[in-house]
Amino acid sequence: MQLDFTTSVHYLWALLPESILSAWAIGILLAGVWNRDKEEASPSGQVGLAWISMAGILVAGIANGWLYGLSEVGWSSHVTLDGMRLFANWVILVAGAMAIMISSHYVQRQRLQVGEFYGLLLFAMVGMMIMVGARDLILMFLGLELMSMAVYVLTAFNRRDRKSAEAGLKYFLLGAFASGILLYGIALVYGATGTTNVTSIAGAVASGAGSSTLLYLGAALLLVGFGFKVSAVPFHMWTPDVYEGAPSPVTAFMSASVKAAAFVAFVRVFMVAFDGVYEAWYPVMWWLAAMTMVVANLIAMVQANVKRMLAYSSIAHAGYLLVALAAANETAASGILFYLLIYTVMNIGAFGVLIAVAHQGEDRLQLEDYSGFGFQQPLMAVMMTVFLLSLAGFPGTAGFMGKVFLLQGAVASELWILSVILVMASLLSYWYYLRLAWYMWMRKAPSDDAYVAATAPLGARAALVFGMALILFFGVFPGPLLDLARSSVEGLSYLGIGMASLLP
Repeated sequence: MQLDFTTSVHYLWALLPESILSAWAIGILLAGVWNRDKEEASPSGQVGLAWISMAGILVAGIANGWLYGLSEVGWSSHVTLDGMRLFANWVILVAGAMAIMISSHYVQRQRLQVGEFYGLLLFAMVGMMIMVGARDLILMFLGLELMSMAVYVLTAFNRRDRKSAEAGLKYFLLGAFASGILLYGIALVYGATGTTNVTSIAGAVASGAGSSTLLYLGAALLLVGFGFKVSAVPFHMWTPDVYEGAPSPVTAFMSASVKAAAFVAFVRVFMVAFDGVYEAWYPVMWWLAAMTMVVANLIAMVQANVKRMLAYSSIAHAGYLLVALAAANETAASGILFYLLIYTVMNIGAFGVLIAVAHQGEDRLQLEDYSGFGFQQPLMAVMMTVFLLSLAGFPGTAGFMGKVFLLQGAVASELWILSVILVMASLLSYWYYLRLAWYMWMRKAPSDDAYVAATAPLGARAALVFGMALILFFGVFPGPLLDLARSSVEGLSYLGIGMASLLP
């Protein structure tokens, strides 16, 4: 079936997953208000809304699969149906599903407003899916703002926790400032090219029709805006405080899904729209990648708070992905998609175990709190160890294969120094990942009942087992997922992704 976007009804078909999630989010909000008194009296009602939210994600996933049977006429529409958008949708759906599964008992124990929590989470997913599926910079910005507003509120959602309120305020103020910079960049790009359509911008840049000064300024501001969203150094200062103060399920969700959506939009804007001026933005991207990898890993090595350690870990992984963005070839683009899915699974999995150790709260977050965890909760400790090894890039895990594919993209563009920095930074990360594993397996628990309450409910356990299985499977058999990632970026080659030949 072909969609001609000159007919407005075809946009409804192209945005079917987003429409389903939007309607589902509204239903969840209404159900939460309608059953608020019943939920407070019956915990099962709270868990029920979590499973209803999961059902909405499942239906949206079915719709996303159905979109593979559609194709679009031309390249001028505001919405794209290319493989990169559909693959990114899977990443966002997996992130949302895992976040809901690890959060159900946390929300109940912290007495949070269930309907509002899951409704906002679904709305954030809608914004992310619009962002990754937009071919127009204005629509991309609207998706980013929908995502951001929902995540701002989720960050400050626990009104009884001063850290949560502080994190939400910091995120809102700095995020609004970054959004303004991004919007100003879009305006300058429009002034230089006369369009906000990514395809048309690429054509104007390739033909040299745009004003170079305006274009370069616009690209620089867009780089700053996206750099903030992916937590690249030096735009990362908000990340540790926000990640530490936000409710842990929210931190897990936004550390993976927000980064995934931002990177896909990053790829679409810089590898496609600004493909013709690659030589101008490549040096900046090179230094961003190098600084992000080195600085984040060095700071993570001295963290005693596990949540802050994982925050700096998230920044470091943004650096690894920026290496592929600097490489700007199809191998690197497919490596980004592969890595985003794997990173989502292993990072949310690690936070799922953290939530269990913290007794479904924000209490036990220090390294010492994991002493003896491996002997009192062996299954969960094994899963946490797998997640940590995958984050470090240990052979046999999907995290290792993801870094290999990122390196292949860098090598294809002859980024030798950046490749060496990536490898060395990954070796640095072994220190703080394995240090946490050492506390779990080599230290004694302070008391025999220290982890009696450190158990995850059935849904959370299912999410953790699912995540561990994916990491181990794709660590040994990465071919199917890599083939899907490669086929997902083939549709972008019509604009000539791959500027490695311009490198000196």
